[in-house]
This record gives sequence, C-alpha cells and structure tokens, in this order.
Amino acid sequence: MRSVVIGPCSPTPYLSFRTDIHDDMAENPKPFQKVEYVLFDMDGLMIDSEKIYTDVTNEILGKYGKEMTWDIKAGCMGKPERQAAEHLLSFFPDIDLTLEDYLIQRNRLQDELWPTVPLLPGVSKLVHHLKFHNIPIAIATGSRRRNYEMKTAHLQAVFGCFEGKVICGDDVHYKFKGKPAPDIFIIAAKELLSRDVGSVGESPTEKQTEERSKGLVFEDGLPGMQAGKRAGMSVVWVPDHNLLDVDYSGEEKADQILRTLEDFVPEHWGLPPYSMGDKQD
Repeated sequence: MRSVVIGPCSPTPYLSFRTDIHDDMAENPKPFQKVEYVLFDMDGLMIDSEKIYTDVTNEILGKYGKEMTWDIKAGCMGKPERQAAEHLLSFFPDIDLTLEDYLIQRNRLQDELWPTVPLLPGVSKLVHHLKFHNIPIAIATGSRRRNYEMKTAHLQAVFGCFEGKVICGDDVHYKFKGKPAPDIFIIAAKELLSRDVGSVGESPTEKQTEERSKGLVFEDGLPGMQAGKRAGMSVVWVPDHNLLDVDYSGEEKADQILRTLEDFVPEHWGLPPYSMGDKQD
C-alpha cells in the first residue's frame, strides 16, 4: 500500500478501499440516505480526462527524469488548475521548471487532446435518467471554464442536460476554496439548484443541515470525496483503480464506492429506478 497526504496532516492509514468496494458491490447493500438532488464532478468521473492529465504531465516531467506517481496525483485531483500544479511541483523542487512554464507546456499539449476526450461508462444513461425524472442536477468541477468548454463541446447530448448549471474552478463571481474544502458543492446546491443549504463559512441551521443531507455527490478524486462529505452530503466515490491502493489519512469516508457509474442503482438512494427504455451508453 502507498501513502498519500491529501490534507496538511501526516498519513495515518485506516481505510481499506478494496474491502469497501467489495462490500458496496454486494447483492444486499446497506440502505442509503434518500436524496433529492445530485452534483457531479467532471474530470475522471464523467469524462476520461484524467488519463490525458497524467500522460501530458509525465511527458513534461520525463524531460527531467521525473514521473507523477499516483501517490502525487491523488492530491492533485479536483483542485483548481494552479493549486493542483503547485501541489505537483512541490514534489520536484530540484528541477528547473517554474509554475508558469509548466502550465504553458501542459495547456498547449492538453488543448490538442480535449476535443477527443470520451464519456466514461454509465454517464449518459444516468444523466439522461435523472433529467427525464426531473431530479435537479449540476456540475461542480475544478476545471477552468475555458477547458470545460473544450472538453464538452462535442458531448452536448449529455452536458446539455445540465442547462448551464455548472461551476468551474475559475468562476470569479463565486469565491471559494478548492477541494477538499466543501465550498464548491455548497455553492452549487445553493446558487445553481436553489437549495437552502446556507453559505460557505457559516454554520448551517438545523434545516440547512437537513437540506445538505438531501444532496448526492458523485466524485472520482479523494479531495472531491472529502469535499462532498464536508459539505454534509452523501458521496458515491467512483475512483480509478489505482486509487484503491492509496493509504488515506482523512477522516471522511465515502458512503458508497463503485467501480463505474454503470454499477449505480438509483433506487438504493430513493431515486426512480432505471427502466428498460433508458438510453444505454
């Protein structure tokens, strides 16, 4: 097992993700909190962009004989662009690469690939199902708005279902800390879905706490999973299999861990069940 530091504390592993995923895939899973609205991360959860991030980053680091391992990548996932880059480069203080130079190189290489990024399994079916049943949905991503547009322009059959209800990491009209802070999910619920969940930095009332508990967050990253739980919402974690071997130091634990969104069963969360006519991916 490998160790990764997601927050400022030292790693004190307590969570076996591989055990949890087998428990959550059992035929008779534990009952979950009934939910009324759903928030999605994007990169690595809805689209297969994390491979592009990894390949491009390692192409740049390879010039210096370095590599971004999953121990490092786990702490980058879900963070706004600059925060993620700062986290990455903090592991390589001996290379002659500034933050700005890294971002210029990375963005140039990524821009060529974003228009080809595919949806991940189960995404189209789930999004269309929630939309058909009028379940409020929104996207909360650390991706920059410019990159969001590039990644999704060719995938509007799915992303159009959100009707513009998207918060990106560089949206200046919303002031928030990046994941694992809960800010982006609280803001998405309040500003995009008009849920009475209170405000960032303020203690929620009993009613607002209850309203937060009605939200379901889909995430693939560890910081994002933490953010969803800190927001007082339920979290379905759909990690890359490499993350299952990372020792985790945080207190937060996902409510459910799945291999893919294809494994999600809506009625387990009090949502309408899939029907035979639901669109397949």
